[in-house]
Amino acid sequence: MTSLRYADKVVIVTGGSSGIGNGCAREFVEAGAKVVVCCNDENEGTAAAASLRSIAHSPADANFIYCDVRKSDEIRNLIEATISRYGKIDCLINNAGWHPPHKPIDDFSVEEFGDLINLNLVSIFTACKFALPYLRLTKGNIINMASLVGSMSLAAMLLETSKARITVPATRGTPTRTRRTPGGGSPHRRWLQE
Repeated sequence: MTSLRYADKVVIVTGGSSGIGNGCAREFVEAGAKVVVCCNDENEGTAAAASLRSIAHSPADANFIYCDVRKSDEIRNLIEATISRYGKIDCLINNAGWHPPHKPIDDFSVEEFGDLINLNLVSIFTACKFALPYLRLTKGNIINMASLVGSMSLAAMLLETSKARITVPATRGTPTRTRRTPGGGSPHRRWLQE
């Protein structure tokens, strides 16, 4: 029998329609949480929500909200729609991102690099900014996804590491609470301890 460790918790997963984001959404739904997934593909998001509903404890426990995380007004709508539906947020998972193709830096335009930073960094800041007031009320958590590539220092991987290089240090500076966690440790690393 599946544990209902997160019964009545509300979780938002950006980029939750596929890959790691969808895997996170499935785990939370199976643990009893109410999960809102977002992506910028209506068909993919609707299909993901339907799949999540098939394993949810109640059909109302899995929802899709269209959101292009590169647009701050759509992130604000994602947060506000979740609050309107469930009245709270317990966890925000910033998973949406993109890994650029392998090509030399001089083959990328300045606009392409700006788009990459907007998706892989600015969207995380924006989602945290809009969700934090609600997460503080529930003593909730933020999980900012990044890859191990962010800890490597290879000059040729500048574009590949842009999300992880910036997301990891930025996450360390974004506490949802100021108290220390049981047993020591940083409140930034409290992730899913309840």
